[in-house]
Amino acid sequence: MKTNQTMISTRKGNTDQRECYSGQQQWPPLENTAKLPFLRLTLACALTAASAPAAAQESGQGLLEEVVVVGTAGGAGVRKLDASFAITTVDDSDIDQYAPKSTADLFKLIPGVWSESSGGVSGANIFVRGFPSSGDAEFVTVQLQGAPIFPPSTLSFLENSTLFRIDETVQRVEALRGGPNPIFSNGQVGLTTNFVLKEGGDDTTGLLKYTTSDYDLQRVDGVLSGALADDLYYMIGGYIKSSPGIRDTQFDTEEGQQFTVNLTRHFDNGKVNVYHRATDDHGTWYLPIPIAAPGVDAGTFTYLGTATRFREITINPDGDTREFDFGDGRGFDGSITGGSIEFDLGDGWTLRDRFSITTGDANTRGLVPAGSAVPVSALGGIDVETQITGRALGQNDFVQALGFWVVDKEIRSISNELSLSKEWDRHTLTVGYYQADFSSDDWWSIGNQVGVEVKSNGELLLDSATGEELACADIPGAACFNFGLRESGDATSNAFYIADTWIINDSFTLDLGVRYEQYDTQLTVDSGEGFADGSNDVLLDYDESETSGTVGLNWALSDDAGVFARISTGSRFPSFDNLREGDDQIREVDQYEIGYKLSTEQIGLFATVFYNEYSGAGFSPFPGAPLQSQDSEAYGLELDAVYENDAGFRLSLNATVQESELTNTDPPEDEGNEAQRQPGWQLRLSPSYDFEIDAITATVYGTLSAVDDRFSDQANAQELPGYEKLDLGVIVAFSDQLTLQLSADNLTDDDGLTEGDPRVVGQAASNARPILGRSYRFSAAYAF
Repeated sequence: MKTNQTMISTRKGNTDQRECYSGQQQWPPLENTAKLPFLRLTLACALTAASAPAAAQESGQGLLEEVVVVGTAGGAGVRKLDASFAITTVDDSDIDQYAPKSTADLFKLIPGVWSESSGGVSGANIFVRGFPSSGDAEFVTVQLQGAPIFPPSTLSFLENSTLFRIDETVQRVEALRGGPNPIFSNGQVGLTTNFVLKEGGDDTTGLLKYTTSDYDLQRVDGVLSGALADDLYYMIGGYIKSSPGIRDTQFDTEEGQQFTVNLTRHFDNGKVNVYHRATDDHGTWYLPIPIAAPGVDAGTFTYLGTATRFREITINPDGDTREFDFGDGRGFDGSITGGSIEFDLGDGWTLRDRFSITTGDANTRGLVPAGSAVPVSALGGIDVETQITGRALGQNDFVQALGFWVVDKEIRSISNELSLSKEWDRHTLTVGYYQADFSSDDWWSIGNQVGVEVKSNGELLLDSATGEELACADIPGAACFNFGLRESGDATSNAFYIADTWIINDSFTLDLGVRYEQYDTQLTVDSGEGFADGSNDVLLDYDESETSGTVGLNWALSDDAGVFARISTGSRFPSFDNLREGDDQIREVDQYEIGYKLSTEQIGLFATVFYNEYSGAGFSPFPGAPLQSQDSEAYGLELDAVYENDAGFRLSLNATVQESELTNTDPPEDEGNEAQRQPGWQLRLSPSYDFEIDAITATVYGTLSAVDDRFSDQANAQELPGYEKLDLGVIVAFSDQLTLQLSADNLTDDDGLTEGDPRVVGQAASNARPILGRSYRFSAAYAF
């Protein structure tokens, strides 16, 4: 798999505590001094490697020559080998080979990132470099064409990857971790992923692709591009799909379609681009399941089926009900419209602007277990039968409380980034203004638990004596509650930044920047046990400002190699959900990075040491639960390496080793624990081999993934064992036009766990969410 990845990152604690003297780093002790040998070793390795390539061969065309725009002032662009930050790029051919099942699934190719895509096509949990988080993706921004699609990283039941679908219209993705992220665009301190669309050219080209699978996926993709007139180009494309999912729901629950148009006009001194993407795509929200209960297959089990698809939910105190389709799962029905301009004004002046408008519904329908599965014999003498078929359950059959959760979200955002650059002598000075306005109107009804038989596609249960549904309260240990919410939130961000890039000499380049941001929020909330009808509205106002900064140095050791170092400080303002829960803390992050990079015709290598200090985290595991809070520090090593030769062999390595520690925790007994959900190490090893047989060209490839143990909760009480996963595939091209692909995901059908039970606090849980089971895909593509 060709993942030309540029990593660059190193973090250490407070600026006044860590210094560099003539290439020798002196680090103060962390809270846990046992960590120091590893930290010193990784720094020594990076510095030793930095001195080695000075005698490297003069490079022809290296593996890291691509120009990236993410992480640069106004999207000006920089060659990856010259970047002083950690950047990963994956192009369209790499995406085809990896065949991700969701946008979050693709993020597994990014070092320093732990992406849990086990929740389905939407609803991922994504973690970055040890930042503490309870779930969703608090520190991940998805951009399209250099503009954020929805400026807040996460709201409850909504993270950025839910709003974006990968198809044949995507040219590549750029992923920046840390670095100058806090200065530009929406000021993301964690991971920014920028998806770049294909553009048309003078020739008319196109592609049609059909994909199917062993779980009855039916998908058709298409893309067409060309010229409308001189210097005016178009690209249109999209897909339509349906499937019951790998966890068979007995009907097509993963359904969707998308259409994208991208128009580009070139001028003698610049370029204008506009695009529009309409998406209507949803799929089952896979949740933790009772993995230890008899008859539960971790790779295929799901409670959703024809018997549980539709459910009447009481929506107000008057007893009115509404039927909801839980086959809708999680997804996005809306559009993203945006554009950019870039013009050379002469005399070293350049004007750039990027904007994005997102509107739509990002709703959630989920079947959420509440407590452990228990045998019928534990129900205190209650006999039960299935609701539809009337089948009596035996005393050794298992039952569980199952919640029917409904969350409606209507979202809107408008963002714009305007910058003006002046280049003179060895300096490029940029001033910029970023503005964003976004809102979310929510209606929730969560809890709503009743009894269900523990069986894939199982039925709800009745008390045989009364004919009434088996109540949640009748099931020992069930976490029974009902919570309603009606909320309307609006926020505005105004940020100014100034950045300078100084080419000191042929070897050294210094970049620095500072950002001032003003953030205003107005929130109207009515919430509580049962229902929310707007009769108990509470108005919350929040108005704060923060300053962020970064400084980075790039040292070109030779034409093939370089070293970089960076210090940055940034922040994240509290979300609507944080404010509703009484948490108005600003999340503050200090990051320190040192990296080494090598680019020859056969080898691409990035080794990055990072350290970060984080303060201000707070979350509530479920409505009404006490607010948990913590600070943290984390350090680690990221490796991105690729080797390829003229014989057609290629080997990619993606590895992360990190150590995290929670500090200043509430409750205090969590002090010193690991950041939840994030492994101490993870590894991806991906070999591939290209060969020819007569007029046929083929590629065989595979990936071995391995991950360390993790803890699902802040208390480190729910341990998630490490696991391995094997993927294999083959691509056969019969001509320049016809290509066939067969891929196998999780070939060994491993039951790796990614999440425990977030609604169980401070103790082990019997529910967990495993990765998806073994599956096969086949596709046929025709290019013209």
